Amino acid sequence: MRIMGLDFGSKTVGVAVSDELLLTAQGLEIIRRKEENKLRRTLARIEELIVEYGVEEIVLGLPINMNATEGERAKLTLEFREKLERRTGLPVVMWDERLTTVAADKAMIEAGIRREHRREYVDMIAAVLILQGYLDRKSMKAD
Repeated sequence: MRIMGLDFGSKTVGVAVSDELLLTAQGLEIIRRKEENKLRRTLARIEELIVEYGVEEIVLGLPINMNATEGERAKLTLEFREKLERRTGLPVVMWDERLTTVAADKAMIEAGIRREHRREYVDMIAAVLILQGYLDRKSMKAD
């Protein structure tokens, strides 16, 4: 069994997947689309990855505002969750993603990735951080 982590953005979806032991998250790819509302190909690609990796659960980052309110981006993410659940039949767990993009950017700076290349990877790294946070919490509850 594996778990998939997703960072849903206006034109991209960062994708990560766990190892089979549910210990670590690895970045897979960034799914890009030309228009925000065009999700058919995005959902189809997510389905392909679910089958390829044997995913049984999805963790989707929820962009909550720093004051703990839900804005327009959170509303769109919750709508995406409904589409994911309907299309895949898998449970989709929401995960507070506050500051994951900041953490992803910081990790890339520490890794020496040049500024002009960071935008290429930030969504996938954010997906890894979302999924890793979920896996860490899950393992703490199991102990």
